Amino acid sequence: MQNKKYIPYQLYLKDLARQLRNNSTLGEVLLWQELKGGALLGLDFHRQKPLDCFIVDFFCPELQLAIEIDGDSHDYGFEQDMIRQQRLVGLGVQFLRFQVKEVKHEMLNVLREIEHFAMRYRATHP
Repeated sequence: MQNKKYIPYQLYLKDLARQLRNNSTLGEVLLWQELKGGALLGLDFHRQKPLDCFIVDFFCPELQLAIEIDGDSHDYGFEQDMIRQQRLVGLGVQFLRFQVKEVKHEMLNVLREIEHFAMRYRATHP
C-alpha cells in the first residue's frame, strides 16, 4: 500500500531515539519480538520512532499507527501523553495504547487488537 504519509521530525530526536532503542524496557522488547521483520501481517514497524517533536514506542507507516506501552515512565505524565497524542492525531497518526502488564501477560490479546486495527484500516483504505 502506498498510503504512507511522511511526518517530519526534529533532527535532535534521532540520537535520543537511538538511545531509547538501546535501552528498551522489557515490555518494548517483548512486543518488538512479535512485530519485527513484518512478523505481524507483513507490516513494517519501527521502534522508538521520531514524529514531529516526539518519539513514539512503535510506528507503522502503512497504517499511520503509533503503539505506546504505558508503564512506570507514564505514571506521572498522563496529561503530557494526552497532549502529545492529540498533536500527533492532528497530523493523521492513530494510536493504540497498552499497559506493560498486558504486553507481559496477555500478548495474544495485544497482537489480536493490533491485527484487528490493521484489518479495519486496510478495509477502509484500499
